[in-house]
Amino acid sequence: MHRSLQAIRALGKKAGVTLNPGTPEATVEHVIDLVDLILVMSVNPGFGGQSFIPAGDREGGPAARHGGAGRPIDIEVDGGVTPETAPKKIVRAGANVLVAGSAVFRGGPAAYRANIAAIRTAAALARGEAA
Repeated sequence: MHRSLQAIRALGKKAGVTLNPGTPEATVEHVIDLVDLILVMSVNPGFGGQSFIPAGDREGGPAARHGGAGRPIDIEVDGGVTPETAPKKIVRAGANVLVAGSAVFRGGPAAYRANIAAIRTAAALARGEAA
């Protein structure tokens, strides 16, 4: 992982790592100075529509713990992102990038805009911003 991150950054690109639900956050601590993004999978990768898996060892904010890298690190959460999970379990835990699939596409094309707006509003309220 270290060598790959170095090679990516040597090309002038941003580099990221992914943590699956069963992967301890400590797995990336030794390369945190090379990371621009941490993708936290909140479902087991493979198919859409899964329920959000709470990350017990990550509650309380991976972003806060990795803020010690001396520069901003994006915390992205993918899986089970809905208007309900976004504020309570994702944004308040430190995520600043949310990936939503099934929650957006539920209800067909006529509902996409409203579904996205609901997630954005919930996330904004969790950050204390006006919706």
